[in-house]
Amino acid sequence: MAQSLTQIYVHIIFHIKRKDNLIRENEMEKLYAYIGSVIKSNDSIPILVNGTNDHVHVLCSLSKNIALSQLVQQIKQHSSRWLTAENSYYRYFEWQRGYGAFSVTSSTLNKTRNYIANQKKHHKKRSFREEYIFFLKEYKVDYNEVYLWSDE
Repeated sequence: MAQSLTQIYVHIIFHIKRKDNLIRENEMEKLYAYIGSVIKSNDSIPILVNGTNDHVHVLCSLSKNIALSQLVQQIKQHSSRWLTAENSYYRYFEWQRGYGAFSVTSSTLNKTRNYIANQKKHHKKRSFREEYIFFLKEYKVDYNEVYLWSDE
């Protein structure tokens, strides 16, 4: 083939490290927009970024020119730096080291987008832990729960 063509949709989930540095409601939209700009600067396409005060969901089209782990590292690194510079409340802010990333097919793209768009509604019924374990089971990802919640 003369060209390399891809269409890789990815749903990424990551969580804050410390509960004493929750993302405040009035800064969420700016944070999500900033994350979108980081995705764009890494040659990928943000579709939707949303979450709650303790975690973020990203739906994007992953560029063929960057590894998923590298994109996530860029998102987390730049967004945490941006938050700490934005407001002294976030001076100790960090994301947990790990993340979850799940492939999304074209046929489930809208369903995934709607799920991410309605995060606050979903989390009235299900905690982040319940949600994350649901995704791991749904995608048949092997995991050890001991290592899911702590960077220690």
